[in-house]
Amino acid sequence: MENKLSEILEALLLSASRPISVDDMVKVFEDPKPSKDEIRNALNSIDEDCTNRGIELKRIASGYRLQVKQSLSEFVAKLWEEKPQKFSKATLETLSLIAYKQPITRGEIEEIRGVTVGTQLMRGLMERGWVKIVGQRDVPGRPSLYATTKEFLDYFGLQHLRELPELPSLPDLKSIELELPIEEPESSQENTQTLN
Repeated sequence: MENKLSEILEALLLSASRPISVDDMVKVFEDPKPSKDEIRNALNSIDEDCTNRGIELKRIASGYRLQVKQSLSEFVAKLWEEKPQKFSKATLETLSLIAYKQPITRGEIEEIRGVTVGTQLMRGLMERGWVKIVGQRDVPGRPSLYATTKEFLDYFGLQHLRELPELPSLPDLKSIELELPIEEPESSQENTQTLN
């Protein structure tokens, strides 16, 4: 039965246009339904079978999906004429700030980035399903709080936010100024002496 279960689950994963949770997998069976442990064992079997194949079983926030191994993606990409969508620096900076600092307001994003965040940019992130409003900050004006979604995790192949890479520690700008002796150039000192 385990082989048949693995075959059924593999077919589900290949035909699905989205990740599938274990609960969703259980729902496709008539009584007697396999247990969640039996499904997990079958998924482990599928994962082992993929070891020497071009696909892998990937667990992400919304469930499981079968996908091309990351190491082979450059070959598969040559099949598609469309170039992958590129995101603007502003979009990536804003998305990164939301991912690492969530929940965060648009004003806080603007303060960190030092520029205004356009309504279109935020709308675009929300339309993609990567960002959602999770509440309002309890301050005057009650600005919206933004956070990432399961779709964000799924798109970037993550199960949890803790899988995001660690941010490099950046030195404090004031401490850099103290370490660097700033001297006036000689020509400006000479100009000051000749003016006196």
